[in-house]
Amino acid sequence: MESIRHFFYDYFMSFGLAEVSAKYLNMISLLIILAILLFIADRITRKIIITFSNRFSERTKTNFDDLLVNNRAPRRIAHLVPLILTIKLFPIVFHDFPQFETYIIMLIKVYGIILTIWIIRSILKTFESYFKTLPKLKDKPIDSYIQVAMLFIWIIGVASMLAIIIDLSFIKFFTTLGAASAVLLLIFKDTILGFVASIQVAINDSVRIGDWITMEKYGADGEVIEINLSTVQVQNFDMTITNIPTFALISDSYKNWRGMQSSGGRRIKRSIILKAKSIKYLKADDILKLKDIQLITKYLDAREKDISDYNTEKEIDKSALINGRNLTNVGVFRKYMQTYVENHSGINKDMTIMVRQLEPTPYGLPLEIYCFSSDKRWENYEYIMADIFDHALAAVSYFDLEVFEYPTKFMDTQ
Repeated sequence: MESIRHFFYDYFMSFGLAEVSAKYLNMISLLIILAILLFIADRITRKIIITFSNRFSERTKTNFDDLLVNNRAPRRIAHLVPLILTIKLFPIVFHDFPQFETYIIMLIKVYGIILTIWIIRSILKTFESYFKTLPKLKDKPIDSYIQVAMLFIWIIGVASMLAIIIDLSFIKFFTTLGAASAVLLLIFKDTILGFVASIQVAINDSVRIGDWITMEKYGADGEVIEINLSTVQVQNFDMTITNIPTFALISDSYKNWRGMQSSGGRRIKRSIILKAKSIKYLKADDILKLKDIQLITKYLDAREKDISDYNTEKEIDKSALINGRNLTNVGVFRKYMQTYVENHSGINKDMTIMVRQLEPTPYGLPLEIYCFSSDKRWENYEYIMADIFDHALAAVSYFDLEVFEYPTKFMDTQ
């Protein structure tokens, strides 16, 4: 200690600062010693705690302690030892300078609050990860609970730091803040709503820059190019820009196409409406004629045999076509379109492919084609969908079916 003091005394003397008092030299000497001590204590404590945590987590069967290590909780807890040493020893360093001591202790307390928040955050993140591994809690909104807890912790932490900085008791600080909150909410209402919305959008990852969203209320249908505190800018497909209030992303409904873009295909879901009066049973001549269509030749052979065997076994009287089992033109057309879509080069074969009947309507029977295009680009998607329905509409007449459309006379009266 004495050698350090002499060193600084000689150093200041070389600059002509002989008036520097022994108090300053003493403070600087103690400060350097304390800094070295804290550095050594932090390294040793961190080494011990981290080593112990790693060995303990390797020996236990539960993965909770492994998650605790992964979320850096032991590393942050190790910083508490140097913090406690600092609080205990700093009054000694600044014994002759109480005006410095007040500000230093204030900064140390603020740092202690921040460190405590980060330790609690690590523990809460550990609980979040652990609960997600439990089968009973997999479908529960664990993230939301942790986020709410962290929000309250940050509010209390920030309030505590402000109370320390302005040298006001915690209770008095919150009382004063409550009286001013009504005025603040009125003046900064839009800013606060935008701030809250920005946090929720970021935490929930509901919208990202580059996402394609559709929000009919604001006429937005395009790519998100900017998200800020007050607005979300969307560049529509006609290159116009739509500004949406950020708060609208959590208060109004919208469609985000990110799931489609990250999936293996873009959904095709469209119907053609068949006239109910054109639906009929198929006679032997009709079936023979349809066998010329290669995609369903094998299907018709197999179905014709199955139906014939069934009717023969049950001794069905086929003098009336309605008796027993029969093929219908709409059923064969449905099977044809299913096979056609399954063999289409623009359709993703690993995703759902289905041609189904919907509930009959006053206009006829909707036959829906449900599948996913392998190319998700808009223009190519539209081309693939049009190609399928061009074929479907042209093929209807081969099955003696008719597509519904309003009569010309009816349209003329509109």
